[in-house]
Amino acid sequence: MNVLLTGGAGYIGSHMAVALAQAGHLPVVFDNFCNSKPSVMARLAALCGDALPFVEADVRDTAAVLRAITERRIEAVVHFAALKAVGESVAKPLLYFENNVGGLLSLLQAMQSTGCRQIVFSSSAVVYGDPSRVPISEDHAVGYTNAYAQTKLVGEQFLEALLQSDPSWRVAVLRYFNPVGAHPSGQIGEDPSGIPNNLVPYIAQVAVGRRDRLQVFGSDYATPDGTGVRDYIHIQDLVAGHLASLRVLGEQGSHLVNLGTGKGYSVMEVIGAYARASGRPIPYEMAPRRPGDVATVFTDPTRAQSLLGWQAQFGLDDMCRSSWHWQQQNPNGYP
Repeated sequence: MNVLLTGGAGYIGSHMAVALAQAGHLPVVFDNFCNSKPSVMARLAALCGDALPFVEADVRDTAAVLRAITERRIEAVVHFAALKAVGESVAKPLLYFENNVGGLLSLLQAMQSTGCRQIVFSSSAVVYGDPSRVPISEDHAVGYTNAYAQTKLVGEQFLEALLQSDPSWRVAVLRYFNPVGAHPSGQIGEDPSGIPNNLVPYIAQVAVGRRDRLQVFGSDYATPDGTGVRDYIHIQDLVAGHLASLRVLGEQGSHLVNLGTGKGYSVMEVIGAYARASGRPIPYEMAPRRPGDVATVFTDPTRAQSLLGWQAQFGLDDMCRSSWHWQQQNPNGYP
């Protein structure tokens, strides 16, 4: 298939582009580089054996999306383009609604105009709010504790309304847990702009010497060591889940699935795993909890296994080793 990847030069999008190309599809990268760098395109060309089709534009530009879908004969869209920092979303909710909700609305309008009706939506486990139980299955009540989560939930509601109005749409909603790690080549990985908002890239920058120490936000959660527990998933497992979802979308139709390992690790456990992977100490200091964070989140992976035929293959040590391989080769990120 010809597959449009919005946010395709970003962390998850770039790994998805390689996975699609290796599976025989044609990924078309659509990105405005607000949280990525143009130099990633050369890395993708090297990994895929040829330059990938690329459109530099903002997903909120409906006319640009419509042109890309039409000119590239797009058959399916994987929608990654969104802002995703929880803390920033609490401070700047209007920015998040304008970008995340407005961007999805623009994309869907362009898709409807062109007759392209297959979409995989990058959602998040944050839509479960502060969960009442773990592990979290897909039938758990949804909610939100921050504006980022609210934008993802609103996006899901948009898609559900579309399905109800027109059954010719095929929609996959994938609720990710915490993607980490990098491609085994070390050529593409996570390179956040500014101070990292996520744990593993922050640890990686401490390990490589770009930052003095890690701040651990919250040491008084009701967890075994007091720090937050999350379900971390290797980026290679995550994109494999997307490939499985695209296949099932074409064969069986719409679905909603959690993508995670089913195991939770605390911040202190991740620090220990990264120290083992890098062979370096990870200095850290305790800091107050961040607004919008919760104590423990990890998935029940049963539906992904039964519906998609997919399950995670990599553990935490694998994730940390691949992240360190990327960071060592690219101490300052992409050029």
